[in-house]
Amino acid sequence: MPDVQRKVGESPTRVLTVAVLVSLACSIVVASSAVLLKPRQVANERLNMQRNILGVAGLLQPGADVAALFARIEPRLVALESGEFVTEPDPATFDALQAATDPDLGVVIPDQLDVARVGRRAPYGHVYLVREAGEVASLILPVSGAGLWSTMYGFIAVAPDGDSVLGISFYEHAETPGLGDQIDDPAWREGWRGKRVFGPAGDVRLAVVKGRVAPDEPAAAYQIDGLSGATLTGNGVTKLLRYWLGEHGYGPFLERLRTGDVAL
Repeated sequence: MPDVQRKVGESPTRVLTVAVLVSLACSIVVASSAVLLKPRQVANERLNMQRNILGVAGLLQPGADVAALFARIEPRLVALESGEFVTEPDPATFDALQAATDPDLGVVIPDQLDVARVGRRAPYGHVYLVREAGEVASLILPVSGAGLWSTMYGFIAVAPDGDSVLGISFYEHAETPGLGDQIDDPAWREGWRGKRVFGPAGDVRLAVVKGRVAPDEPAAAYQIDGLSGATLTGNGVTKLLRYWLGEHGYGPFLERLRTGDVAL
């Protein structure tokens, strides 16, 4: 009987030991897999970003080699405060979202300017130059800001004059299916083509309105049809553009483009 009791008493210890060893082994496998898969994940993220940039530039083709198409695009970095191109850091590896969270590098956006509720931004912003026959045909700028449920991330394409819109797209958001996710609708996105960003005084006037844009409306050149049932999402799009194309975002750079004070 004592031997039986001893064996029964030791059983929970054995079970616990086995459980710990199994958990440790699983942790090692998971950690090793994460390390081994990291390069592939980074490569996939880069490929997805290139695909989205090509999409808003109107260059993405079904079945095409994304890397080969992206060779037509030149990534550059702009110092947002001055609007001037910089050669360092390397635009190919610079992570603006990560830099924004760096306490030594990120810039706190003043409350009165943070209409997009971004909070912080990097001191530099990417500008993707799309060249055709050696000449810059369009520029792609990353934009982001608060939507109804989460942050919306996207790109806007503008002409070399810094004022004419050529396209817009959002590659990450959590807007309401069937309502706010209309920002992915190709027909709605097509409505941005040819719109103007700045008013005569240099202020950002590009905006999503409530309802449809009246063709005879004096401000129609700056206005985009609203999103049915998703006014808050439309307002979020307007606000993120007001910030990123404004004085604390790419505004100084776009002003240099309009005055011919920057060489592309």
